[in-house]
Amino acid sequence: MSDQPAAAVSSLRSPPGARYAVIASRWNGGIVDVLVEGARTAFAAHGVAADAVDVLRVPGAWEIPVLARHVAQAGRHAAIVALGCVVRGETRHYEHVADECARGLMWVALDSGVPVLNGVLAVEDAADARARAGGMRGNKGADVATSAIEMAILLEGRRA
Repeated sequence: MSDQPAAAVSSLRSPPGARYAVIASRWNGGIVDVLVEGARTAFAAHGVAADAVDVLRVPGAWEIPVLARHVAQAGRHAAIVALGCVVRGETRHYEHVADECARGLMWVALDSGVPVLNGVLAVEDAADARARAGGMRGNKGADVATSAIEMAILLEGRRA
């Protein structure tokens, strides 16, 4: 998150009229659904109306950057939150999916100027995923939603 004190982050308020997109994978849906709920809760806690958050689903993490690009190009959202979960397996497929998803999200953000927050978990096992999706390590969905609001605030004055 940021180096700001917790009180400063908890007092964040989304810019008036800002919309947010949450792009979430259906793969590892039990974990991703918890991340989505964490994001929704964080948005609401910082003044974002439920109807100002568009949740869009894709098959897996690999597909998230493509939809993020289309959403960013449409220009209707202050920020995009990407949520998914890639669990290490016995092959290099894990690295391909997690690394290229992250790279694609960064390209979308840099090419479009729309903040794209990466909440795609790249974990060793299901226990690590549960710990980061509402468990002892917090909820990454809530963390990236809060960061999305912070980025929307930072960029609000620069878009004029």
